[in-house]
Amino acid sequence: MPDIIHLLPDNVSNQIAAGEVVQRPSSVVKELLENAIDAKASQIQLIIKEAGRNLIQVVDNGIGMSVTDARMSFERHATSKIKTTEDIFHIYTKGFRGEALASIAAVSQVELKTRKEEDEIGTHIIIDGGDLISQVPINTKVGSSFQIKNLFFNVPARRKFLKSNSVEFRHVLDEFHRVALAHENIQFQLFNNDEEILRLRSGNLMQRISEIFGRKIQNQLIPISEQLDWIKLGGFIGKPESAKKARGEQFFFVNHRFFRSSYLNKAVQDAFEGLIPSRFLPSFFLYIDINPERIDVNIHPTKTEVKFEDEASIYALLRTAIKKSLGVYNVVPSLDFDQNPDWNFSLAKKDKPIVEPKININSSYNPFDKVSNRPSQAEKINLNELYASSRQEILTSDLFDLPSLSIDESSLLRLSNGRWLTEKDSNLWILDPYRIHQTVLYENQLKNSEGNILSQQLLFPIERPVYDLEKEKLDSIKTALFAEGLDMEVEKDLLTITAIPTDIPHEKILDLIDNLLSELSEHSEEEFSIFFSKTVSKVSARKRTEFIHSPQFLPIWESFIALGCSKLNPFGKKNYEIINIPNFD
Repeated sequence: MPDIIHLLPDNVSNQIAAGEVVQRPSSVVKELLENAIDAKASQIQLIIKEAGRNLIQVVDNGIGMSVTDARMSFERHATSKIKTTEDIFHIYTKGFRGEALASIAAVSQVELKTRKEEDEIGTHIIIDGGDLISQVPINTKVGSSFQIKNLFFNVPARRKFLKSNSVEFRHVLDEFHRVALAHENIQFQLFNNDEEILRLRSGNLMQRISEIFGRKIQNQLIPISEQLDWIKLGGFIGKPESAKKARGEQFFFVNHRFFRSSYLNKAVQDAFEGLIPSRFLPSFFLYIDINPERIDVNIHPTKTEVKFEDEASIYALLRTAIKKSLGVYNVVPSLDFDQNPDWNFSLAKKDKPIVEPKININSSYNPFDKVSNRPSQAEKINLNELYASSRQEILTSDLFDLPSLSIDESSLLRLSNGRWLTEKDSNLWILDPYRIHQTVLYENQLKNSEGNILSQQLLFPIERPVYDLEKEKLDSIKTALFAEGLDMEVEKDLLTITAIPTDIPHEKILDLIDNLLSELSEHSEEEFSIFFSKTVSKVSARKRTEFIHSPQFLPIWESFIALGCSKLNPFGKKNYEIINIPNFD
């Protein structure tokens, strides 16, 4: 039998390796911006065309590269950041693997112009799909200019899976924000299709946050600062009233490097416990400075995952520091003994004896005298106990004729978890009113989208502050929103809504906008009708706690029956469960 193991050609292995580092245009943006920062640049320009498909250019005034260094920078595992394994645990730079430029060059056409200050002339390199085309002297300014053209031109399968330009540009803008927020002392410019989108001056952290997210955010932020022997924590947290349902301004940085951590996110959420509603998310810009020996950034090629030596201590520090700032700035409510007379306490006087308090007990009381004192059957029923004790089997709806299930008030029993229980043909039906209402609203919204949407003009327009990324998102769906009956204008950093669809409650409009902005992070405007209908159903559906009496639920159930009774709601969750009650006779 012939040998079957062989070495892959360099071009194939380079393209495979590039897939780990270069996932989309924003990945290239991140690597090039970080390289410019490592080159000690004080001014950086990012130029984008067609969301990075056709051109990504980063121009900096850093230290530049020599002729030899410029050529070596495109070799795999060639780096100036580390020399030994131990150096990985002393890293202050952004990059260190020496993979980024080689990976980018393998899937694009690259042009580099660079010069060091002590050199009279620079160098100009052209690489096509990983192959060096030319390297010649050139007269250029100090620093570096990288042009990445036709990304994934030689990997059509990867290029095909890129999202629309608007979605890809949002990811580019996200990366640009993360880098800019970590380096407020550097001046940044962003151009998209020859239009200047953002110009960020060097300054302090609050100025940088305000330039990106709008000046109104200044009044919503509270400074946070804490320092121990081994760690320093700083930045800002949002006031509880600025919390949103959708993820937005939530940033962690360690040694000026953006990272993600669900564990530390939980620490922030715990610090706001009791101050914000459940499922709301606070804003935060938190910066951790720590000895590089105590962290490991060599977890993933994207370097957004960080391993801490003592993560539990950082969790405790975060939670405590945030609670302290909330208290110092009078965000945590305090007791006011002057307002409630029931809270007034008086000290015993010297001339009066101390009287022991007494509790009056009715010794003749018997809780079993009256049946009405016993807990009702509804209070006794617990859904989990119901499943476990009777060993009932959850069946699929295909075995039952659901449309024939008519319900009257007397047959419905409300469970403690907000769901409703009814019995028919020796089966228990557990109905979720919230998800069923979502399904009804979703189907109706889809049908309305096919016809003429009724819209109502607002006497008092609804306003909401927006920042650059949100403005770009809203601009991409403005026409689609108008077709759905929602008319708006965005000027500077303010969104003004002047008309809304008649089917959406006035008080739910801002929730709708927040959720749409969150959805647009991963969905394009081409899919707008679907996720708009989903978002409407999500924000407009009545919660389980709002269905207190059965007459509130019956009209929604009838509409659900008329629509065909989908087993799942628009988000893939069960609308109902059917449980077969075994016959023990």
